Amino acid sequence: EPTVRTELMEQIPPIAIFLQESRPKFPTAFFEYLMPIVVRYLTDVNNQVRKAGQEALLILLEQDLVAQSDIENKVCPILLDLSAPDSDDEYKVEAVNIICKMASLLSRTTVEHMLLPRFCELCSDGKLFQVRKICAANFGDICNAVGQEATERLLIPKFFELCSDSVWGMRKACAECFMAVSYTTSPEVRRSKLSPLFISLISDTCRWVRQAAFQSLGPFISTFANPSSAGLYIREDGTLSIRPPAQDVNSNPCQPSNNITVMSSSANAA
Repeated sequence: EPTVRTELMEQIPPIAIFLQESRPKFPTAFFEYLMPIVVRYLTDVNNQVRKAGQEALLILLEQDLVAQSDIENKVCPILLDLSAPDSDDEYKVEAVNIICKMASLLSRTTVEHMLLPRFCELCSDGKLFQVRKICAANFGDICNAVGQEATERLLIPKFFELCSDSVWGMRKACAECFMAVSYTTSPEVRRSKLSPLFISLISDTCRWVRQAAFQSLGPFISTFANPSSAGLYIREDGTLSIRPPAQDVNSNPCQPSNNITVMSSSANAA
């Protein structure tokens, strides 16, 4: 019964945490018994079971309970198979979604070497606009996961493609995550490549794209600021935080800090 398998998946994370805390008594129980079940249910015929398996996997990754060898040898290969060009449409959409969610939970090396090439392919998927939409919505998170060098070398060309996609929803998603993408690049790339690209979104024929671009204008401009003097920085949760310069705070020790936090475009899109 699918409901039984779904319920089982929901119990996997607390069992795994218990086994981790009692590891001297159960040194290999999780890796030998539970992890294979999670991996197998990622390809279950029932979509509710697959969803429960994906959620369990994310919790296990957040808790750092999955061994690096299992990530590289079991989890990633399954997701690459499910997101292959000839994969079933429903499986492919789910796979690209879980790949995007996993990116921030894995090491930069693993993401860049195992998942980034497939993500770049999915950005150009001509069959399913839903796949491209997920890629566009999570583009900033992927950039943050792989860093500046890989972003400028591999991801920026794909970002240009998505920003000129024939589906307006794609262009709107790009406008919403523009600040997160810009923050990962060098000042020269922001000035010479991203600025003209942003102008094209502000001038888009679709008013929803233009509106999203104008809402991202301030956050995008903030990426040009010098953090040491402007006090602008991106928190780990993806929010743009504004704080007074250190010298102002020091000169008024009795003055309460008036910190302001502005949600980034990618956080709003999520």
